[in-house]
This record gives sequence, C-alpha cells and structure tokens, in this order.
Amino acid sequence: MRNNRAMTAGPHRIAVLALHQVVGLDLGTPSQVFSTARAADGTPFYDVRVCTPGGQPMRSTAGFQVLPDHGLELLDTADTVIVPGIHDGTALTSGIIEPEVTGALRSAYERGARIMSICTGAFVLAAAGLLDGRRATTHWAYAERFRHLHGRVDLDPGVLFIADDRVLTSAGVAAGIDLCLHVIRLDHGSEVANRAARRCVMPPWRDGGQAQYIEQPVPKATDTSTAGAREWARQRLHEPIALRDLAEQARMSVRTFTRRFRSETGLSPAQWLLQQRTDHARLLLETTDLTVDQIAHRSGFGTTAALRQQLHQRIGVAPSTYR
Repeated sequence: MRNNRAMTAGPHRIAVLALHQVVGLDLGTPSQVFSTARAADGTPFYDVRVCTPGGQPMRSTAGFQVLPDHGLELLDTADTVIVPGIHDGTALTSGIIEPEVTGALRSAYERGARIMSICTGAFVLAAAGLLDGRRATTHWAYAERFRHLHGRVDLDPGVLFIADDRVLTSAGVAAGIDLCLHVIRLDHGSEVANRAARRCVMPPWRDGGQAQYIEQPVPKATDTSTAGAREWARQRLHEPIALRDLAEQARMSVRTFTRRFRSETGLSPAQWLLQQRTDHARLLLETTDLTVDQIAHRSGFGTTAALRQQLHQRIGVAPSTYR
C-alpha cells in the first residue's frame, strides 16, 4: 500500500502551487503536516517547497502576500504536487486556468507525480483536465458551482477526501490535514502518521468517507458529550460492545446517544466502532508480529474471516498482503 516514490533515496519532494487568492490555511497545511513526518533518528521524510507561476508574489485570502522561492519549474522534479484552495480567479468563475499552469500540472502527472488538491484547489485540477472521469471532492459549499463547470467529473461533496489512483482531492479546511495524514500513512505506515498527527494535535485518523458536515464537531459541554463513551470503547476494542453499553457510559438513552454521537462524529456508533477496530488492526499488522488470528481477536473482529472481509472492503487487500 505504500507509495514507491516515498521509498526513493532522499526526502520525498513536494511542490505546493499557490495561485491568486490562495487560502492561507490550505497553503500552510502541507508544510506543517509533512514536516512532522520523520524517521526515528529525526530524518525528515518530505521536503516541502512553495511555487507560483513565474515565481511571482501571490496574494492570499489571509491578508498577506506569498513570496515564493520557485516558479513552475519546481513541478518538473516534484514527487507530489499539491494545489491549495483559492477564493477567486477564473478557475472558480469560468473553469479555466492559465495554459502554463495546465501544462505544468499535466506534465507532472504524466511523468508519474502524485497530484493533490485541498478544498477549492479541485477547481484547478479540473480545469487542467486531471479530474475528467474521476471521483473527486471539494468543499460542500462549492459543489453546485463545480458541477456546473465540470460535468465530466464524478463529484462527491459528502466526504472528507478521495484518492483516485495518483489524483487525490479533499474537502475544505481541516480535511486537507486529513488528506496529508492519509498520504503519510500510505507512504510510511500508521506509526509515522500517528506521530505526525500527535505533533499537529489532530485525531490520527478520520476516514475519507466520513461526512464533511458535522453538526457539532466540538461539544459545548462535557456532560452532554459522547467523548467519554468513545474513549471507554477505544480501551475495550477486543471486547463485544453494544450500542446500549455506549449509551450507558454516556448516561443517555440509546436514542439521545445515537443522535448526539452522529452530530459529534459524523458517523453512527456502529460505523465509528468498525472504523476504530479496523485502524487498530492495521496498526497491529504494521507494528507487531502477532498472528492474523490474534490481531482479529485483539481488534474485536473475533475471526480472521471477519477481519479479512473488513480490510478488503476498506483498503482492497487481505491482512497478510497489507502486512
């Protein structure tokens, strides 16, 4: 499951392409997240640099200008190219971008680079023709405009991120962090990605298929939150856990608990629990010598067959192949 380019000598080269009215948070996300991915001896796995067309200053949405050290030639040698979100320009209004930007993006893809977008950066990839016939996502608030401009793209605005071969797109704001952590996990495994997440004070994993819009991502009061029940469940993944057990931990009725759980996580309790067990199984496969049968029991699947089915459904491979 790991990206072969991440295994080449030297840090994996990432080019972040900033365009007019680049979203400030999106621009800083790749550098912040990927810089925390390091080997045990502190060696960085990634080298992140920013470029603009012609190496010219570029205005951001956050009230500052980007003064890059590189032009589009940076894409010629990048292993991964990331396009942050934008809040203005022809990519958003008419679905077109400058020919030199299209050429640089397409050339990077054609020679084998991984191409990513954060938020409305998907408009740029679509304008370059890189999303035609692919599944993709963008910020839910821009979905109608995107569909109007790019009917050849299979848009799904209801998820956090989508990986379609070497082209990856994400929803707005924090979903860009989720995508970067997902890429680190693909390249170097869960242990490295989890360390990076801790440095960023982020949850180590939010499934790409999770809903973009979560009604209450940060509970207003701990006595009405399901967070305690979630932590209780994480410590007992090897045990049978029923919905009623979770509701009792939160001191709520099953109906109230289910409603609040979804508003806080974007998932049903059953979906969340299955995700936690799958993630735990993946971590054990990567970091221990336990047998697949032992891992199936420790992660709460009970049988190897159940673990195999879930891994194949989520990531397309059997446990032994993933290991």
